[in-house]
Amino acid sequence: MRIITWLLAVFGISVWLLLPPRTSQAAPANDVGAILDHVDDLYRGSSSHSTLTMHVVTAHSTRDLDIEQWTKGTDKFLMRILGPEKERGISTLMSGSNIWNYFPKVDQLTKLSPSMMGASWMGSHISNNELVKRSRMRNDFIPTKTFEGTRDGQAVIELTLLPKPDAAVVWGKIVLLIKVSDHNPTKAFYFDEGKKLAQTVIFSAERPFSGRSLPSSMKFVPADKPNEYTEIRWNVLEFDVNVADDKFSQRSLQK
Repeated sequence: MRIITWLLAVFGISVWLLLPPRTSQAAPANDVGAILDHVDDLYRGSSSHSTLTMHVVTAHSTRDLDIEQWTKGTDKFLMRILGPEKERGISTLMSGSNIWNYFPKVDQLTKLSPSMMGASWMGSHISNNELVKRSRMRNDFIPTKTFEGTRDGQAVIELTLLPKPDAAVVWGKIVLLIKVSDHNPTKAFYFDEGKKLAQTVIFSAERPFSGRSLPSSMKFVPADKPNEYTEIRWNVLEFDVNVADDKFSQRSLQK
């Protein structure tokens, strides 16, 4: 499964993580582009350091990955698995337009080709593309405000995003539900090119990180496997920290 703009990925996954700093103030309700920027930059700063747990539930197994990650600017990202022991040290690095995976047990460094970006990262429901989150909703989609009012007792804005004709994206439509109060997202629905629901992301458990109130949980649920999911749970999330450029090198990746 692939989601075009969350990280992190990561996280990107970080979740869902790689752009210049934003202010903590919500954008004006009538400025849809600014709202999209707010959502895209939710977990980002000029640099960042974080620890998180990736909880993966499939039909055959349940497992947790403990992860540490660093980012700097728009094009530097390093994620390293801390545990469990059998996967300890597996890392993903983005530097500029290049992305590598490193597997320490076999001392193997693999550069990811464009065709590999849609592949699942470590058996999760998050792709390599989602992990490094290189695209921007404002740049790739045409947004329309399709609802503003109360749902489930909460004041929300619904934005429907359709891809621009020349955008290199995999989604035929994205629907975002965003709180009016602070423009933090509550849910995101991703549809394939045939406008069929492919995946839902649920944001929950808001708490403060470095002076920002952010959802500490992102849950990715594939539409064709509703009993499976991958959940990212942030433990520590620090913004605008001092990270040296050589942190994002192949040499650092292989340490």
